Amino acid sequence: MPFDDLLPQILAFRDERDWDQFHQPKELAIALSIEASELLEHFLWKSPEEVTQRIATKKTEISDELADITVYLLELAHKMEIDLPTAIRSKMAKNALKYPVAKAKGSNKKYSELADDAPRS
Repeated sequence: MPFDDLLPQILAFRDERDWDQFHQPKELAIALSIEASELLEHFLWKSPEEVTQRIATKKTEISDELADITVYLLELAHKMEIDLPTAIRSKMAKNALKYPVAKAKGSNKKYSELADDAPRS
């Protein structure tokens, strides 16, 4: 299902329950953070091998957390009148400037640390 089809369903679910009064930007941002933290709980204190196992055995629970995050993100963007695809394209263009391939390829350094490096080949 395309994301464009999800927002009307999310808003209908919210409106049928008269929850718009509670879903203000601050609350949605907090809810988004809480759901992201619940996702992180699946990985806390786990070795790489344990993470792989956790993903295999708790895929439904992890999927639910990702869905919760996405629902709140889509509703927050809608509430703030932010077109997410446009925002993502804009941010990717900014990231391309901050992380040019010649300097960033294969590196996990922050953009401000890449300036000191010689170009990579």
